[in-house]
Amino acid sequence: MTLDEFVTAFAEEFDETPAENFEPATAYRELDEWGSLTALSIIALAMEGFGKKITGADLRACNTIEELYNLIQTK
Repeated sequence: MTLDEFVTAFAEEFDETPAENFEPATAYRELDEWGSLTALSIIALAMEGFGKKITGADLRACNTIEELYNLIQTK
């Protein structure tokens, strides 16, 4: 999965935030819709899309979608 594909898949986990608001530099934890259920969806996305396990601590350690993508790539 490329970075652009990841951004698109990431955006699909949000119901109310327009897809146009998502880009690699988006600080996802600052989005109004971000919460524990969305975090669980992103953890599942990492497992389904990459076969990689990430944790809540991993999500908190990253500031942007691109940083999270890069972290997942290193696991």
